Amino acid sequence: MSHDHPPFEIHVHGDIPLRDDVDYTHIQEALRPLWSYVGARSLIDAAASAYEEEPGIRFDTNERVLHLCWTIEGGEDFRLAIEEACMGLNDIAATGAAIEVSFYDLEFDEEEAPPDAEARDDFLMCFVGPTPAAIMQVQRDLLVQDVVNLMERHFDASELGGVVQAIDQLFANRFDAMVNSLQLGKPPRGGGGHGGPRKPRHLH
Repeated sequence: MSHDHPPFEIHVHGDIPLRDDVDYTHIQEALRPLWSYVGARSLIDAAASAYEEEPGIRFDTNERVLHLCWTIEGGEDFRLAIEEACMGLNDIAATGAAIEVSFYDLEFDEEEAPPDAEARDDFLMCFVGPTPAAIMQVQRDLLVQDVVNLMERHFDASELGGVVQAIDQLFANRFDAMVNSLQLGKPPRGGGGHGGPRKPRHLH
């Protein structure tokens, strides 16, 4: 995809553990929306970041982790590309993981802009995982971390158990609602098996 005057510098950051049976071909196909977005003919052609100090898109074969620290220029339509890439990563991810996408306004000049003008910088958090439960677990862990960090300014960590329990209950309710919606209209499975996704840990 060609962008003659891209309005944003876009930075993609995340570490995604991949299944043991995944190879580079699978990764290239999963990330096709990203390398196609920049007009490359393959993942190798697009893997380098705009900044030399950033590793770009790299697969650690020993750790089985796909590292994303990749900066390009683009527009709002990149949101669709990253959404499609996340769907592909769901199929090869070993566990849940978060991907941060930052948009920096290239057209905003702080020195020349009117006093009340603001840059169109934006931030997007994406989640991938092999199951809805794995994705929800990452969302839960990040929320707990953010809330605890915020509240520790005012309370001791030992006082926050109830807050964490409340967050777990919110995610448990969401998970149960998702499972129930998946079961609507489905015939019961034989042998008493449960056909829904496995509930994340901590969600009781």
